[in-house]
Amino acid sequence: MATIVENLNGRRLIRVSTDDIISLVREYQSACANSSTYEETRKKLDKKEIYLPEDF
Repeated sequence: MATIVENLNGRRLIRVSTDDIISLVREYQSACANSSTYEETRKKLDKKEIYLPEDF
């Protein structure tokens, strides 16, 4: 599960687990499986909502 970490400058960082990264990569691969160009991939990703779990 992802965790939010505050650093000294007040900027928020998100620490993600290996499972979160694998999940995001799988979603990306399934969304863009048949894309042949950068523009086509970009259009497909703009239409898809991908969520990253947040744990406080």
